[in-house]
Amino acid sequence: MDASQLSAAPHPLAKPGYGKIAAPEQAPRTARDFAHLPAREAAVAGYLDRLPDGADISVKTLAAVLPLWGQCALRTALNRLATAGHLHRVRQRLPGEATRWVTRTFFSRTPRDGAWWARFTQRDSPAPTAPPPPPQVPPAPPPSPPTTQAPPPPSAPAPQVPPPRPTPQAPTPAPAPAPAPPSDPAQASAPPPALAPAGQDAYGILASLGRTAPALALSKADCTALAPLLVPWLARGVTPDRIRLALTAGLPPVVHHPAALVRKRLESKLPAAPPGPAPAAAPAPPVRAECAECRAPGPPGAFAEGRCRACRPQGPRPPVFTPTLTPAEVRAHAARIREGNRR
Repeated sequence: MDASQLSAAPHPLAKPGYGKIAAPEQAPRTARDFAHLPAREAAVAGYLDRLPDGADISVKTLAAVLPLWGQCALRTALNRLATAGHLHRVRQRLPGEATRWVTRTFFSRTPRDGAWWARFTQRDSPAPTAPPPPPQVPPAPPPSPPTTQAPPPPSAPAPQVPPPRPTPQAPTPAPAPAPAPPSDPAQASAPPPALAPAGQDAYGILASLGRTAPALALSKADCTALAPLLVPWLARGVTPDRIRLALTAGLPPVVHHPAALVRKRLESKLPAAPPGPAPAAAPAPPVRAECAECRAPGPPGAFAEGRCRACRPQGPRPPVFTPTLTPAEVRAHAARIREGNRR
């Protein structure tokens, strides 16, 4: 096509998401890509091949840009390009409550048969993988019910006896003070057997705080009491190193009560719960192909050479019956029959 036959204005673009869409897996451009087509169809195909994606290739726009042909001629040329496998139109339903269908037009420099276009149209995106469920926080072990002892039964009143005269006794030594709880973290590293597995992990982290910050060395009783407060941290995916950093960073110069400070930080710095599972992706909108002749929609793969069954040329018609007698012989035979009926 000569450049003088083209409009001087640039080719207009369609709305975003519409217009020409180049098909994938095309062969490199050559000078004889459309040599198998008639002259008009080859010129229109060569022009469409050089348009960018999103260009408006409606019949009205092409007639304004290609003044050599009118809208009827260009519509016929586009239909023949669809029959030859260079053009393919599909209808796609837009997502949403309202039923709206749009037409997508694909162009391929390499001619494709109906099976290739059907596979390309039915090519689905991979199904979304469901995200893993959020970790469940194991419940803390229920506190053991307090044990109550029945009061001893009342005893029979003893006979009154005059109290004996007090005798001087030697002063009894004062009881030895109870041993202080171990301040060495190594002594409190063994968790008590009554804790759950998650509680035992929390117990081990609390018992190891003294190695990171000696001012937070906890006793065995403190680790047992604080372990249920650390279980939600582990259930929300916080690593032991991050837990130690959150509990030991920014300590005051002097820590008078390590257990109270650790309890305060475990309660006030608890991370937020992870978000719930993402909503499932909406299913892909249905796609329907169009006949190149009558524009009737149908499922992909139901068209041969871009045309529906009603528009496809039928097979060779059966031969028309030709009598073996000539007209004169037929008239003579009819006259003999009439003569016989008169007798």
